[in-house]
Amino acid sequence: MFPDLDLNLDWYQIWSHLYHLVIAFVLAIPLAWDRERRSHSAGLRTFPLVALGSCAYMLTGIQVLDSTEAEGRVVYGILTGIGFIGGGAILKDGGNVAGTATAAAIWNTGAIGLAVAYDRYEIALVLSLFNYFTFRFMDVLKTKVDNPRRPREEEPSP
Repeated sequence: MFPDLDLNLDWYQIWSHLYHLVIAFVLAIPLAWDRERRSHSAGLRTFPLVALGSCAYMLTGIQVLDSTEAEGRVVYGILTGIGFIGGGAILKDGGNVAGTATAAAIWNTGAIGLAVAYDRYEIALVLSLFNYFTFRFMDVLKTKVDNPRRPREEEPSP
């Protein structure tokens, strides 16, 4: 039926790429879960797919390109594309701007995928942890900064 079709598959490469893609996907899950649980627009679908996509594009670039300069152009394209996705998360309503933290997290999640593609798992893990802890625990600090408790004025003596 397809006489010219030669499926000479390198199973080692397939498993290696699958391994990288799964790690990138899994490292995006903690933040994605937290964002989904808190009912934000970007969550369980967006973050893992950004990590997966950036890892996949970089794995492809590493595999088929023959220079670090060419790989650098792939990184540039990935970062630009993720910036475009993140830009869609930013909303302006009058003088208020919302979604900048989500956009930054999307960009950071892309860096997780890139780090995994280059076998820099320590960088990917640290980025994943910082992403998660920033959204999970910095709300308390943000609330204190946004709404500082004013000292009570002393009542005049009678």
